[in-house]
Amino acid sequence: MCGIVGYIGKRDVAPLLLEGLQRLEYRGYDSAGIVVTSPKAAGLRMVKAKGRVRDLEAKVPARFKGTTGIAHTRWATHGAPSDVNAHPHLDAENKVAVVHNGIIDNASELRRKLEADGVEFLSETDTEVLTHLIARSQAETLEEKVRETLRVIEGTYGIAVLHADFPDRIVVARNGSPVVLGVGEKEMFVASDIAALVTHTRQIVTLDDGEMATLKADDFRTYTTEGTRTTSEPTTVEWEAASYDMGGHDTYMHKEIHEQAEAVDRVLRGRIDDRFSTVHLGGLNLDAREARQIRRVKILGCGTSYHAGMIGAQMIEELARIPADAEPASEFRYRNAVVDPDTLYVAVSQSGETYDVLAAVQELKRKGARVFGIVNVVGSAIAREADAGIYVHAGPEVCVVSTKCFTNTTVAFALLALHLGRTRDLSVRDGKRIIEGLRKLPAQITEVLKQEAEIKKLAEQYADARSMLFIGRVRGYPVAREASLKLKEVSYIHAEAYPASELKHGPLALIEPALPTVAIVPDDDLLEKNRAAMEEIKARSGRILAVAHQHQEKADETIVVPKNEDELDPILMGIPLQLLAYHTALALGRDIDKPRNLAKSVTVE
Repeated sequence: MCGIVGYIGKRDVAPLLLEGLQRLEYRGYDSAGIVVTSPKAAGLRMVKAKGRVRDLEAKVPARFKGTTGIAHTRWATHGAPSDVNAHPHLDAENKVAVVHNGIIDNASELRRKLEADGVEFLSETDTEVLTHLIARSQAETLEEKVRETLRVIEGTYGIAVLHADFPDRIVVARNGSPVVLGVGEKEMFVASDIAALVTHTRQIVTLDDGEMATLKADDFRTYTTEGTRTTSEPTTVEWEAASYDMGGHDTYMHKEIHEQAEAVDRVLRGRIDDRFSTVHLGGLNLDAREARQIRRVKILGCGTSYHAGMIGAQMIEELARIPADAEPASEFRYRNAVVDPDTLYVAVSQSGETYDVLAAVQELKRKGARVFGIVNVVGSAIAREADAGIYVHAGPEVCVVSTKCFTNTTVAFALLALHLGRTRDLSVRDGKRIIEGLRKLPAQITEVLKQEAEIKKLAEQYADARSMLFIGRVRGYPVAREASLKLKEVSYIHAEAYPASELKHGPLALIEPALPTVAIVPDDDLLEKNRAAMEEIKARSGRILAVAHQHQEKADETIVVPKNEDELDPILMGIPLQLLAYHTALALGRDIDKPRNLAKSVTVE
């Protein structure tokens, strides 16, 4: 949540920060702010605005010069969106400026103590506590002022700090919320996401939890919050600035839906082993003996990643014959689960920074569990914490709602299931069958996307619905869950997903002409069961849109999807429903890339 960007060097800083905020706006977009200074300036200059980054940009005066600055785009937690609650936050003397991602758990207690000492707060945010604590510190250096403050802080943070008495540096710190340094030529950058950096540098240093850094124009140093020096060497990121452009599309969501064939080809590239009808997954560090010792697989994710995990669990059970299930990481980490040494835990996160997933990984590691990560962002926190894992190589995903990363994650699970299956009892014949199916996916995705015009017309017909029901059985149920979530996220239409087998156990009471049902109907051994469910709906005058491999007589409309192997069909069946959600939202005039109340990369509870 929220976006941080900072710069120190010789260039005019305001345009750089505003550009960085534009690239980070998908992480939060209810307010934004910027503060600048320079070694020659007298103090700090700040501008803040409720609304989008463009609203902030309109308020920045023509003469707003500086060579050092920090900026922030906000997703509100403490305090409603407003100019006052926007970051950065300054102390009473306008000497200290702080931008912050995360949540300070003991902010109320600290606020009361500061108010008792005569401090007047301007905002409702937890972040302002940090500003006043740093300003009141009697330590001699900025680094020690920040360290002293962090010792009394409980919670999560990614922060960047400016101080008018130390205009030659920016001090940053991380605990549970990402902080990334960008190394340039006699200039340094900091951000909460590499998206803000790749225009200017691809040399990146990612801070670990409990780590701080001091940035000066010509160098940087990293150290722990206790002051011990750490060694951090820059790495080169593979994504380029062009990856974050809209590429001629009207929205990032539309662009990313249409990138899926190429993205799937990327996750498959170099991993298929035709000789042994299996796959190479070098990042797993798992030999055949260790793979055969796995007695259970537990998959943990949130939102879309959880739904991808549901599909993955079914693939693992079907292909590897290992008991597997998926659970929301946000629930798992609080229920005192039994951690079994023979269980493989798989943490799933597009960003690799999802706080609930990261916290679950850390708790599992503390209890001695083996944890794999399936993530998109190289070098992210979950990738570093996990024992091993698979990168899904979807490329940057800017739209808040996930599409191509979801699809690539399900393909990554197919690869994992095949790998585990071929070390156990999956035959060479079945291995070849799955490989052939995987190779068909890019072309079949392209075939699905060619139906966009027809899907758009359907979406316009359904856009006036107040609620929609999504149903599916076994392989179709996770697809229904994800399609329901997509529609909710981007169109704001209420949607509910339910197992088709459970219709008679309650949801059938909802069926009426005003409630459309989307039925996931794969051509598998449950085809007739799914048709029977549609019969029940039609008998009660319900309208049905089927997603199927052949025209469904009982449905009012059918979106026909190419047939693949039964185990891989869920990967394809979700794609037309991404387009359905997109065009429904478009018909309703929604802000598709930035849905209300949501932000990318959920790094707070």
